[in-house]
Parts: sequence; C-alpha cells; structure tokens
Amino acid sequence: MNLLESVSMSSLFYHILLCSTHATVGARVYMEDYLVSVTGCLLLVLLYIGSLYIWCSTLPRDHPRVIKRRCASVILVSAVSPAFVKLWMYWADITVDKSLWELMGVCLKGIIPASTLPLLLITVSHLGKKQTKPLYVQTWRLCMQDAEWIRNQVVAPVTEELVFRGAMLPMMVPCTGTTAAIFIAPLFFGVAHFHHIIEQLQLGKDRVSAIFLGSGVQFLYTTVFGVFAAFLFTRTGHIVGPILCHSFCNSQGLPDIGSALSHPQRSAVLFCYLSGFLLFLVLLFPLTDPFLYGARPVCSLAASQTLEC
Repeated sequence: MNLLESVSMSSLFYHILLCSTHATVGARVYMEDYLVSVTGCLLLVLLYIGSLYIWCSTLPRDHPRVIKRRCASVILVSAVSPAFVKLWMYWADITVDKSLWELMGVCLKGIIPASTLPLLLITVSHLGKKQTKPLYVQTWRLCMQDAEWIRNQVVAPVTEELVFRGAMLPMMVPCTGTTAAIFIAPLFFGVAHFHHIIEQLQLGKDRVSAIFLGSGVQFLYTTVFGVFAAFLFTRTGHIVGPILCHSFCNSQGLPDIGSALSHPQRSAVLFCYLSGFLLFLVLLFPLTDPFLYGARPVCSLAASQTLEC
C-alpha cells in the first residue's frame, strides 16, 4: 500500500468515525428530548387525574358537591398547563415565533371557521343519532343550574382539550412528527379514563369483568375521539374546534345501533347513519383545510412538514 492509499484509507476511517459519533450524539439528543416530552405528558396526566382524588369523600362522582370540587381541581390544572409547556420549551430548547397561547391553540384569528366548521363536521357524523335521540331545547338558566351538565358540557371539554390537546401535542410533535403525534398523544387521553375503574369497583354495582370490559370500550372510543380532536387541532391550529366537538359528543354519546335496528323506521335511520358517516369522510379534509384557519404554530415544531401541516 503506497502513501497515497494510506492517506485515503485514513481519511475514510476518520469520516466514518465522525459520522458514527454524530449519529450517536444525535440519537442521544433525540432520546433525551423524547423522554422530556413523554415525561411532561405523563406528569400532566397524573396531575389531572390526581386532582380528582385530592378530596376525601365517600359520595358518588355525580353528587353536586363532588362535581363542584372536581371541577375546581381540573380548572386549576388546566390553568397551570401552559407553565408545563413553557418549562418543556426551556428544557427542550424550543423557540417559536408565536405566543405560548397561540401555540396551544388559543387565538382569535380564524376563530369563526374554527368554531363552526368542525362542529358542522361532527354534527354530520351523527345524522342517524338525530333520528333516534331528539334534541330537547332547554333554557340556559336551567342548564347552568345543573352541576352535571356544566361538568359534561363545559368544564370537561374545555379542561381536557386544553391539557390533552393544547399542551400535549406541542410537546409530542417535535419528537414524533405531526402524523405520529396525532395517534400517540390520544393514548394518554384514553388511559386517563381508566381511573373510572376505581370508582366502579368501590360502588360494587357490576361484576369485575364487566367493569374492565366497559373500561376497555371507553378507552377505545375516547382514544378514537382523541385522534379526531388531535387531527382538528393540527389542521386548524385552534383549540375551540376540539372543545365544541367534545361537548357535542358528550351530549350525544355513541351511535346507538341497537335502537336504530328496533326503530319503526329502521331503514331510514340506518340510511341516515350511513349517509352521515360517508359525508363525514367526504368533508373531513375540505372542512379542515388549513387555508381556512391561518397560522398553525404547532406544525412549525415538526422536523418535516407532513400532510397535516
């Protein structure tokens, strides 16, 4: 081997070693950022769920006193969630050209389409539900006097979306990308609902197997809704759409296929269900077109711009 070949081989080995070193350091930095993001999300979940159980009480969860205390707890947690995002931005060395509130989807620009189009989309998906479960209009005065209604239609949607979408998605997107975050972040939301097992076991009204089966079903549909809400958040850049859709779904519940099959006009109701589902799929991307909503700061955190951004 002559001198020139020796120099070339040495240079090649040096570049290989340098690239390997950079790859190792890059992987280590990525894992550290990923752990910081996941830890932040887990802490938010624990804080949100833990706040429900700081009140020592033997009363059921639907008792007005329990509802008021728990509402106060989760409102406080959602109020401090921006601090979690700010702290994560510091540790992960993340900077954006928008405010923290805008990053979490709280902004006025594009608020009208963000408030109406996602709600129209989720309403279309419940066409069959309109036939089997009529909506009875109540006065706002009566609703605001009902603690359970306030929890289900106002407090839960606002606080859960602010924490599980507004705070968690910005923490996940830089590590996983937008598309993966849409499917990963809702797992925290689904798992958070497992705490209902504790209360149901304490009441002892159902068999253990039935309780766990019901919790599994709840995990499934809350995760599916979480994916939809995360999709809305990344496409629109607003938190108001997921909040309104969350409130709507809480009021309407799951499609009741059993009632549809026993309905006097079964064919018409089933046709409405099918039509609503197909319309939902057809309108999903047009009604969430980012062009309609303006800037979406959460997408700027992604390493590469994906389909949703």
